[in-house]
Amino acid sequence: MNKISIVGAGRVGETTAQILAQQHLADEVALLDVRKGAAAGSALDICQSAAYFGFDTRVTGGTDAALLTGSDLVIITAGSPRKPGMSRSDVLDVNRKVIDSIVDDVLKYAPDSMLLLVSNPVDVLTWEAWQRTGWDRNRVFGQAGVLDTSRMASFMAEETGLSVQDVHAMVIGGHGDLMVPLTRFSTINGVPASGFLDATAIARINKRTRHGGAEVLKLRQISSAYIAPAAAVATMVDSIVHNRRRVLPCVCVLDGEYGQSNITGGVPAIVGRKGIEKVVELPLSEEEKTGFQASIDSIAADIKTL
Repeated sequence: MNKISIVGAGRVGETTAQILAQQHLADEVALLDVRKGAAAGSALDICQSAAYFGFDTRVTGGTDAALLTGSDLVIITAGSPRKPGMSRSDVLDVNRKVIDSIVDDVLKYAPDSMLLLVSNPVDVLTWEAWQRTGWDRNRVFGQAGVLDTSRMASFMAEETGLSVQDVHAMVIGGHGDLMVPLTRFSTINGVPASGFLDATAIARINKRTRHGGAEVLKLRQISSAYIAPAAAVATMVDSIVHNRRRVLPCVCVLDGEYGQSNITGGVPAIVGRKGIEKVVELPLSEEEKTGFQASIDSIAADIKTL
């Protein structure tokens, strides 16, 4: 890509910019933040690491929304982070206002871009951004499932003692406590994961996956997760930039898939140059369908409050 912009120069945004620059996924990465000096300082810091990490990506930063001009992709990480004891839905009201303002800037300065939402509650805010832009659903999507599956894969590797590089996990549903980890669709180098894990281990993994972000937040106290989220964003961007057409669980606008319409939720999708190319429908069991529906209902309830 020529240019990727990241709105929000907090820890997730800054770390994402660093990874995108190191992997040279764009000629230019622009950081935008309302805090005076925050984005510019982060950009300068990243640029000064280029000699050792070996990248020529131009990284800029500032407060002026005009920095979005010419963006092929805009990644939104801005918003109020949750604090210990808070759910992702608890920050909906304040973050909705933030997202609306950012989307209006995107419409003004980067009307031909794609939008990747990271801010929480990401399922609801992806729907809000899609509605506000009026764009085709392939251009507006959210990051959550890629992060949730990486957490699940980490826990599976920990439980089995096997290489995480061989683990391929799958999580669907909303990015919250009602997400649905799918052990049945998870493998270890092609072998069903259930062959390595008993029911008790699977239950432990599923619980930790659902509360993976809260576990990090509880330990850190003053900061939620940012390294794994940034890596998840970069994974999605890599698939878009290189048109890899990887099957990745993303927050997608659903239009009939899984029996859902006019709603957003985490599902596997083919991610390529045009964004979300196709939603992949998994043959869910009745139990999995019930869990997925409960997660979607929770998202729909939050959307009704907008």
